[in-house]
Amino acid sequence: MKLLVHLFILAALFLAGCQQHPAEKTATVIDTNPAKLPGLQPGEAVATVAGGCFWAVQEEMKSLKGVRVAVSGYAGGDLAYPTYEQVGTDQTGHAEAVQVYYSPDVISYDVLLDAFFAGHDATQLNRQGPDIGKHYRSVVFYRTPQEKARIIAAIQRENASGHHQGRVVTQVVPYTAFYPAEGYHQDYYRQNPYNMYIQLVSKAKVETFRERMETWVRK
Repeated sequence: MKLLVHLFILAALFLAGCQQHPAEKTATVIDTNPAKLPGLQPGEAVATVAGGCFWAVQEEMKSLKGVRVAVSGYAGGDLAYPTYEQVGTDQTGHAEAVQVYYSPDVISYDVLLDAFFAGHDATQLNRQGPDIGKHYRSVVFYRTPQEKARIIAAIQRENASGHHQGRVVTQVVPYTAFYPAEGYHQDYYRQNPYNMYIQLVSKAKVETFRERMETWVRK
């Protein structure tokens, strides 16, 4: 019986994976136009990270104190203005990413990095749970040499934290471009709470994140 239950869960996860056609995600009107990036406000900074399906990562980042907005999109690839379907082929080089606009006076880059690692399993290479492929890889994109050094330090902290049995495999690469994802991907976690993938995969990731980052999550 336990084996049958386990197989059922695996089948459900496969069918409910982050990689689905838009029509399967929601019964509401589908906005397939790329979202617009917000302007950078005075005193604000921006960070770009990737940690698996961007539905959960966006929800995690935007819930932090000091973060004004987080946008789901694509980064790290060779094709300009890719679509969700193109990225899903794993041929464009992009990762599903989230761009975070935050106030360094409220939340530091170091805390933001710790939050990023709290929100996914950075020891999984080119995958996150049921989602397999390079577009689900763990990456932090740095804009300055100082950011690169702080990312490396954050990885060292995560390796020493005892949260994982394996070693962190997060890539540390220079930022080149970020392309916002289609409108229907924005705030997907909150807009589709009863989606099977959200219930079976994303919700557990977000809840673990909120536990580890309790003092930084907005109430």
